[in-house]
Amino acid sequence: MPLHFELVTPAKLVRSEEVHMVVVPGTEGEFGVLEGHAPFMSTIRDGAVQVFRTEGAAPELIQVRGGFAEVGDKGLTVLAEHVED
Repeated sequence: MPLHFELVTPAKLVRSEEVHMVVVPGTEGEFGVLEGHAPFMSTIRDGAVQVFRTEGAAPELIQVRGGFAEVGDKGLTVLAEHVED
């Protein structure tokens, strides 16, 4: 089962896609999210969100600054203050 991943800034929806796994730079350390992860919320630090489209794929890196991440029934949502273009 894929994980639904959304990346949002105050200005726009940057990404909305089905992926294998996402690794988020949490303020308490990086954490990986797969489909079925328990509900969870964390603030995020400046760094790279790693998006793995398929199992074993090389990650796509998206630089983010500040914000928080929420894992819920609908998947993972990262609300970033800023995303590098």
